[in-house]
Amino acid sequence: MADGEEKKHHFLHRNKDKEEAPKDPEKDLKKHKHRENLGKATAIAAGAYALHEKHKAKKDPENASRHKVAQEIATTVAVGAGGLVFHEHHKKKEAKKELKEQGKH
Repeated sequence: MADGEEKKHHFLHRNKDKEEAPKDPEKDLKKHKHRENLGKATAIAAGAYALHEKHKAKKDPENASRHKVAQEIATTVAVGAGGLVFHEHHKKKEAKKELKEQGKH
């Protein structure tokens, strides 16, 4: 590279030279609490839909395979949402701990 030219980066790579702004633990706590609640709602809705599709598979034997596929997908979404809830709960606990260390909570 010639003098004075900047190195070009791929658009997915972050610029690591920039300093990251300090995190606000109160915002983190609120964000993780909100995401945890959304995950809970998603898990409940997906679980309810899986039960609905299970019922439809019994009632509609002609299209039972289609309903079973939809049931499996909904079950997978419910399990994934449960994992997200677990993850966000621990992130929320970390944010609470950070707040306590700063003496704000």
